[in-house]
Parts: sequence; C-alpha cells; structure tokens
Amino acid sequence: MDFEEFVLAAPVSDLGDEPAAREHADAVEFRMDLADDPLPGLDDYDGELPIIATNRAEWEGGEAGEDGRIDALAEAARTDCVDAIDVELAALTEEDGDGVEALAAARAEDTAAIVSVHDFEGTPEMGVLAELLGEACSLGDVGKLAVTAEGNGDALDLLRVTHEFSAVDAPVATMAMGEAGRHTRAVAPLYGSRIGYAPADPENATAPGQYDAATLRTLVDNLQ
Repeated sequence: MDFEEFVLAAPVSDLGDEPAAREHADAVEFRMDLADDPLPGLDDYDGELPIIATNRAEWEGGEAGEDGRIDALAEAARTDCVDAIDVELAALTEEDGDGVEALAAARAEDTAAIVSVHDFEGTPEMGVLAELLGEACSLGDVGKLAVTAEGNGDALDLLRVTHEFSAVDAPVATMAMGEAGRHTRAVAPLYGSRIGYAPADPENATAPGQYDAATLRTLVDNLQ
C-alpha cells in the first residue's frame, strides 16, 4: 500500500475474521494488542487483504503493556503479509520512547509506517494540531491524527488542518472521535485523509464513533 488513494481499513483482533472485511475494505488493521497470539497469527495468514499491524499501547487507548510491545511490532514489520505498521508519535519522540526500533524495521523491509497521535480528551487548538500532524508526517509515510470532538468547531478545525496538509501533498489520516466528530470519518477523505477505519461488524468498533465498513464505504464513495 502506498496510500496514494483512500484506504478503508477494517480493524480485526483475529485474522480469521478477514474474509468478512473483503467486500467493503481495502485492508485490515490487525490489532495485535487485542489478539491472543499475534505473531503466529501473522505467520499463518493466508487472506487476501493487506495488513496494517498495530500494537497499541495502554497509554494511547490500547491494551498492550510495554514489555515486548515494540519488539513484536518490529517483528510484524518484517512479516511478508504486513504492508504497514502503526507506531505512536510519543513512542518515537519521548526520551524513553523505543518505537524507533519498529520504525527502523519497517524502513529496512520497505514496510510503510503510519505515525499516529490519539487524543481521547478533546481537540487541541489549530496550531497544536498542525504541529502534531507535521511531526508525525516528518517521521512516517503517513501522519495519523485522531482527536475527540466536542462540537462542530472541533470538527472544522480537524478538517481545516487536513486540507492544509493535503494541499502540500503531505499524506495524512485524520478523524474526530465521538458523536460530534463522527461525520468527519466520511468527510475527511474529501479534504485529503488517506485512511479510514471501520469494522466489518459494528459491534467490533475499536474507537468511539466508528461506522461499520459497509456504511463508511457507501458514504465515502457517494461523497466522492
């Protein structure tokens, strides 16, 4: 995946669920932090959709502890079926961040790197949004920014910063979580967002406000 066009990724915690995503998704996001044995699962994968591997830390909304988390993500980056990995910006920039190991593994294997920021508390002001997204883009092939919208103004700020980065051809993936920002998951691709996340089964949502894959695919296609 080069993320030149919009990619709809269906989150899964079991790669055996990949067939259910094929009708509407372009890829699956394998949530390693939610899986029982993620690395053997990758080794045994024989599905059709490319994989984005994510091993989300507890401190950014996931369930993975720090022990071996980055090592496992680096190993995933070396696996043939994995086209991209997602690593948190903080894991690359904080003083004790060890995400550089996973990033280096991705670079060595020509695996794409999504560098992500998640804010589950709110939406920072525009200047901070631009700073975070710019830093993520400078380190990864795609900069991902997910914030929590408390109103229309937050959603508009996210869309504006998405448009500004897209205007200079910077690959970004943006979305506002929560009900107030839910529509941005369908609208942000119009402003340049390259990745959307939607589970095949709505009961398997991994973030607040996600549509199911069939709904998001229909919305994005109709709007475009």
